[in-house]
Order: sequence, then C-alpha cells, then structure tokens
Amino acid sequence: MKVSILVPAYNEQSTIVPVLRKLLDVPFSNQFTVDKEILVVDDGSTDQTCQRVEEFLANNPADQDKIRLIRQPKNAGKTAAIAKAIHNATGDVMIIQDADLEYDPREIPGVLYPIFENWADVVYGSRFLVKKASRVLYFYHYVANKFLTLLSNVLTNRNMSDIETCYKAFRREVIVPLELTSKGFGMEVEITAMVCKTRARTYEVPISYYGRTYEEGKKIGMRDGIAAIWYILYYNLIHPWTQAGQNYIQTVNNSLKAVHAKEQLGELSSPGTRES
Repeated sequence: MKVSILVPAYNEQSTIVPVLRKLLDVPFSNQFTVDKEILVVDDGSTDQTCQRVEEFLANNPADQDKIRLIRQPKNAGKTAAIAKAIHNATGDVMIIQDADLEYDPREIPGVLYPIFENWADVVYGSRFLVKKASRVLYFYHYVANKFLTLLSNVLTNRNMSDIETCYKAFRREVIVPLELTSKGFGMEVEITAMVCKTRARTYEVPISYYGRTYEEGKKIGMRDGIAAIWYILYYNLIHPWTQAGQNYIQTVNNSLKAVHAKEQLGELSSPGTRES
C-alpha cells in the first residue's frame, strides 16, 4: 500500500525540516508493507520555508525520491494547498500532516491502522478522545472547537469528537473526487460534511496534541471560526444538492461499493506490496 503524506506549509522555516525528518522515520509496523511519499506544498511562504526544504533535499539525496516540493505562487490558504497536494498525490491512502509540529508523525501509523485493516475508509485523529498528551492552551479555542463539532454533528448525524483536527486520513477513492471550494481553513469542515454524505466508514482514534501559542506561530483565529459556521451550514445544507455535490457522492459511493465487495470476497488484502 502506498501512503501519501500531504504537508501544507506557510512560513514554517523553523519546523519544516524537523517535520520532514520525523516523517521519513515514521515507524510503520512490520505487519504492513508501506511505500510512502511526502508532498510539501509551500503556500507562498515569505520566509525561508522553501529554501530549507531544497537544502534538506540537496543534503539528503537518498530521500529525494520520497519528498516532493510543490510551490504555490502566492498564499492561497490551507484548503488550496491541500487541493494541490491531493491532485499530485499517487497514494492509495492519504493523510494530512501540518508543518508546525503540533501533531506527532509517530502517531500516523495508529491513525492509518483502521484503513490498513479494512475497517475504515476515513479516519480522524481526535484530540478529545482518551488523551496521550495534550498541551494546556486556550480555553476559548476548546469551546469553539466543541461548538463547531456539535453543530456539524447535528447536521451530519454523526458522533464525531474533533472535526478540526489536522490528522485526517482517507482512501484515495474518497478524497480524490472531492473538488474543494472553501477558503482558508474551511477544508476541515468541507471535507467532513461531504464525506459524511457518502457511505464511507469513518473512524476516530485518539492522538496527542502539542499546540502552539500565537507567539510561537499559531495562525488560526476568530475569523476562521466564524467562517467555519458558514461553511458547516453551506456544505451540509446546500452544496450536497448541487450538481458537483451529487456527482461527488455518487462517484464515491460507486467506488466504495466495489472496494467493500472485494473486501467481503477476500480479494483486497490489508497490507500493500511495496516497502518504504
């Protein structure tokens, strides 16, 4: 199985290289044979993020076939960066990894495990299930996240605990057909709403969270929270009934029907055939 790790990056010169090192060292179990690719999408950074990636690749030629750097000409937001990464990814499974080290890459195998075992088509790493470690930070961020998740759950009829998490993993069949149209950080809500309209089997697993303060570089703010409310309403109540929304739902359901049929017949093995 090939795993594509999607890394949106904007002005993360201090953390991008440590993130790449950790991603290259992700400890997949010997139970699974995994080939991984890392796609870094520089979203118009004005610092040395791009240069740090290029220097890292120049100094580590053995890793050049595992890491791809994609440049956005100007800052267009996380949604646009993720859309670009999805378009260029070749993996059977995709997972999002922020470049700021708030999420520990060593936990990626745990997030992917339900997909590897053919239990799930989508997995979210939740910061609010049984916690491993979580930095104590802003109370109002916690309240806002809980409110947004509750509002989303009311409209999707799901019992998710953390829709704003970075760690979202998908079978290729679920995420590639989705044409993201939101802005900024809206993809967290957009993806959740649209995936929940399909027959995708969705799981959550507990993860750690090492959040940053604004002084340390955190970027999401109140404006993003207000926008998220609109996106929750739009992508649950309006977009699914548009032609694009209907096409996505039908495409995913047809693809997953074939995947699930192969699982039932024992034709779809859990581990892949290539090694990192």
